[in-house]
Amino acid sequence: MKKTRIFNNKLLILLLGVALGFPMMTNAQSSSWHIAKTRLTTPWTNKVNPDNVLPEYPRPQMVREDWKNINGLWDYAISAATDDKPSGWDGKILVPYPIESALSGVEKAVTPDQKIWYRTRFAVPGKWNGKRVLLHFGAVDWDAVVWVNGTKVGEHRGGYDAFTIDITDALEKSGDQQMTVSVWDPTDSGFQPHGKQSLSPHSIWYTATSGIWQTVWLEPVAETHISKLKMTPDIHTKTLTLNVASNDEMQGYTVKAVALSDGKQVSEVSGAPGKDLNLTLKDMQLWSPDHPFLYDLNVTLLKNGRKVDEVKSYFGMREIKLGTASDGYVRLFLNGKPLFQYGPLDQGFWPDGIYTAPTDDALKYDIQVTKELGFNMIRKHVKVEPQRWYYYCDKLGMLVWQDMPSGDKHIGGNDPDIQRVAQSAYDFKVELKKLINGHYNHPSIVTWIPFNEGWGQFQTKEIADFIKELDPTRLVDDPTGWADRGVGDVHDIHSYPGPDMPKVEKDRAAVLGEFGGQALVLKDHLWLDDFSKAPRHYKTSFSETKLHDRYNSMMQSLDSLKHAGLAAAVYTQTTDVEIEVNGFMTYDRKVIKFDKDKMRKLNQSVIHD
Repeated sequence: MKKTRIFNNKLLILLLGVALGFPMMTNAQSSSWHIAKTRLTTPWTNKVNPDNVLPEYPRPQMVREDWKNINGLWDYAISAATDDKPSGWDGKILVPYPIESALSGVEKAVTPDQKIWYRTRFAVPGKWNGKRVLLHFGAVDWDAVVWVNGTKVGEHRGGYDAFTIDITDALEKSGDQQMTVSVWDPTDSGFQPHGKQSLSPHSIWYTATSGIWQTVWLEPVAETHISKLKMTPDIHTKTLTLNVASNDEMQGYTVKAVALSDGKQVSEVSGAPGKDLNLTLKDMQLWSPDHPFLYDLNVTLLKNGRKVDEVKSYFGMREIKLGTASDGYVRLFLNGKPLFQYGPLDQGFWPDGIYTAPTDDALKYDIQVTKELGFNMIRKHVKVEPQRWYYYCDKLGMLVWQDMPSGDKHIGGNDPDIQRVAQSAYDFKVELKKLINGHYNHPSIVTWIPFNEGWGQFQTKEIADFIKELDPTRLVDDPTGWADRGVGDVHDIHSYPGPDMPKVEKDRAAVLGEFGGQALVLKDHLWLDDFSKAPRHYKTSFSETKLHDRYNSMMQSLDSLKHAGLAAAVYTQTTDVEIEVNGFMTYDRKVIKFDKDKMRKLNQSVIHD
């Protein structure tokens, strides 16, 4: 792609962009952006609009009406990692698509001895005068520093968690504001959590994501405002325990919370910020995959009876725990009843956006198809998605097993835990805590998985206990596959092609964390033509009939294992990913390889039989 040079005269932000809440560009700017050459496109690739990039509100469980999206075309540069500023600007990048992606318009690999620089200008609406202005980043991989108008306003380390900076004191009184961001990312040459990203993609290791990869946005708030909601359902007492944190919990402030069902108020409570408040639900409706009912929630912060801040949210009433079923086996109980959980391993990669789905409809699509195929669970594999992904799982009724992104060294199935250096252990625990706290309110998430197949596995028992202390309301699968230490709520094995199961136990459920991997090669939908380099333990079917026959046979075996005590299973996988061709969809999402009706009947039969 040709690089676009920056003119000395700054381009104006149009008033229409300010009114709509996102920065607009002149026709010259918009026409300067082109999708970089890519091996595959998705049905949403050409729907990406550089004037209106991912415009949906990024935080559905704490919504304020007034906000401003600043995604769009920014200046970018790649410099040496040791540089304290760029020597010049290399061109335009479409934020928030990773610099390695085609949708960024750049599609360049960034090495650990390099740093990415971003620069943009934005206007602060006049009606925000007197408000504090918060700058939100959905996710930046990995080490970010932020300046506004030349003043350093914050820094953050972590590739998967959102962070917020109050930039009010750095803003100019009028005119455009300039923001600069630098990002350094060692990818898999460092010990930080990075999942399946690789500087040398091959086999089950994929293209890296560096820099900004989720929405960047601004929000005006009062001097004292709501900073966090924590919601814990109890289906036995029919109450939601709500804790509303504010940035200043001085005396004189009151929280008022109202729960609504189908637009009608069903409960109300008032109390102090930072204290547990109970919303009682007389005619409670439970959340489940078959009935994903969500209550709306309005939360107001008041001082002396006057509204200071207000956010809108939602919650689901559900309970996940272990229990012994009538057949004598330990099962996974949802809302007091055993439920076989079955779903695909979901990598969350895209051929056009890598870590970032091209549009919100695309983000939702994979969940919709998974639901239509009769699954009731998704295992999100060593990646954390934007909040809107979990919102759609909540809305559509999809259980989620959430992996912590892996990092550091790997061990074999018979090896002892690794010994991490202090900084590595600290970074892992900090980001794990942020993952759990940041997603605590989603009813769809039912299981936390800190380690996959010995990838970065350390202090296994301590980490399981750490998670339970942070969140006693969910199950812990520690680890999934390989080096089981007898801890956590489940004993989880992987078997390819499988299926198989571990021995049943009295105190833990037996689960199959990965199996399947049945591949169908569709040559017009490949990331690489040489699929012979695909992982050897995945089997290849050369016809749809053969693929269906193998899947049917697996489902018969899985059903038998279920009746022998198996409590859950994860099939590999949702889509093809780069060199892997074992998805039930192609990587470009243009073909579903299975007959939807037949697969749905098979899956539902195993789940509900």
